[in-house]
Amino acid sequence: MIGALMLDIAGTELTQEDIELLRAPQVGGMILFARNIESPQQVRALTDHMRQIRPDILVAVDQEGGRVQRLRTGFTLLPAMGRFGELYQHQPEQAIQLAQQCGWLMATEVLAVGIDFSFAPVLDINDISDVIGDRGFAKNSQDIVPLAAAFMKGMQHAGMATTGKHFPGHGSVQADSHVAAAVDSRSYDDIYQKDMQTFIQLMPQLDALMPAHVIYEQVDPNPAGFSPFWIQEILRKQLDFDGVLFSDDLSMQAACVAGGADARLQAALSAGCDMGLVCNDRSSACIALDAIKHLALPNQERLERMRGKIPELEIGSQLSLGSIWQSHKMQIEKFKDSF
Repeated sequence: MIGALMLDIAGTELTQEDIELLRAPQVGGMILFARNIESPQQVRALTDHMRQIRPDILVAVDQEGGRVQRLRTGFTLLPAMGRFGELYQHQPEQAIQLAQQCGWLMATEVLAVGIDFSFAPVLDINDISDVIGDRGFAKNSQDIVPLAAAFMKGMQHAGMATTGKHFPGHGSVQADSHVAAAVDSRSYDDIYQKDMQTFIQLMPQLDALMPAHVIYEQVDPNPAGFSPFWIQEILRKQLDFDGVLFSDDLSMQAACVAGGADARLQAALSAGCDMGLVCNDRSSACIALDAIKHLALPNQERLERMRGKIPELEIGSQLSLGSIWQSHKMQIEKFKDSF
């Protein structure tokens, strides 16, 4: 059974404390960071060990490309998604083809080392937000939609579920929600017309969404990830979204408006998130876990959709995943090197 908390570990191997936490029924996921990565071989050994302890655990990573790419040594270095948007302005067909190849390549490499999914793609507009910037495909939804659709098509062909972030849109908010409270003062109509259209148009391809740690103050006083209005009324009822909802990291500064780690996790789950992330703070993760240990487990059928098609293969210190992988890798590396 899959629990409602995703947490992390400190090193490249499991400690006894990690193993004990993995056995807790309400732990449903593990997210890997750069500190957990030495080589493809080591990552596969780590994820295999996790599944020996908890066969049903979901393992995730942020492997967007560009500056947000945790798997680096021994993996393909991917371009920022904004590079596809730049190419799209004068060679749209090539940009779409490369975006699909990139999605497939990213997913294939991530799955090969035993990770179920990457929290990707970013569907935010590349507007005034420095923390989003070229993590977004483009500056408007008309350009984002075909590129993100192609990227997700590649992911799904490789056997990986998709996660769009950060609903209803973080790109029009300047503050970095990792380190500060983020507030958007626009009306619901403005947000709907500018930022939400990307999410709405791509919803048929989205297996999961991650709400933003942003307060849209004219709409609701809570950050979107703690908001029954955004999650229940808009996403579940009006937009009829039945995919998984992951909270963004509840250790981020913008999440602290809800109180301590226990209150933040309970607020996210009560609002309608299926799984909450508490990262880079083990003591807070333990407090959060203790706070929810008596809650019912989340929707299992929904969360099972995030399980990746992980191949049964031996991974060496260097990836070698066949001729299609090699071809896509060459194309993406050539494109990345052109910038």
